[in-house]
Amino acid sequence: MRAFSNSDLLDLWERGSALHPLDRGLLALSAALPEVPPATLADWPLGRRNQALVELHGRCFGAGLQGWSACPSCGEKMEFELDGRALAQQQDAAQRDETLMLNGQTFRLPSSRDLAEVAGMADSQAAAIRLLERCRISDTEPLAWADEDVERVGEQMARADPLAEIRIALRCPACGNQSAETLDIVSFLWEQIQARAKRLLWEVHAIASVYGWTENQVLSLSAARRSLYLQMVQA
Repeated sequence: MRAFSNSDLLDLWERGSALHPLDRGLLALSAALPEVPPATLADWPLGRRNQALVELHGRCFGAGLQGWSACPSCGEKMEFELDGRALAQQQDAAQRDETLMLNGQTFRLPSSRDLAEVAGMADSQAAAIRLLERCRISDTEPLAWADEDVERVGEQMARADPLAEIRIALRCPACGNQSAETLDIVSFLWEQIQARAKRLLWEVHAIASVYGWTENQVLSLSAARRSLYLQMVQA
């Protein structure tokens, strides 16, 4: 996996700005793993995809994933910090079998392609059943899904693919309320890419306006030199 240069980040942000979040994640992975066909990335189990996105975050922005969420009880800001290396190890420690059995039925683990299929469904239960039917690889008629069956298969998939959903336990510093949030690693990474891209564009504009340099010339400067030039521009 390769890290992105400043030019890569700007190009990635521009290309992905109008895309659905699922496609942004695959676009980022395709840029970081050019040797892997995009269609193959779309079929990776979600845990494997998320692990790769966590590793990409580490290469571009550092291993620490810092963020915050509003307390559902009082609205206070609850900050969190996760170690991306520890998250990746959770996925490595999981079972390697990408199929599971339940009541004589065989299921594969969900992929980005499967999520895209159900992304527009308003009924969450119907979407869950549709997702499981897509992942069911047994050659039988469609099942009559009971709520407990959906939950049971979902629990088994979560154990087999622990990074498919990244859950964070939070405690409000103001009211003490405890809650759990899901970290959408695709959106989290994209926010970092967008923030860095906007910062780079501002630096290019500020320096180029004074010195008449091209974008490539400004971006070729090290971060320390860009910072020094910006200090001189703003002096």
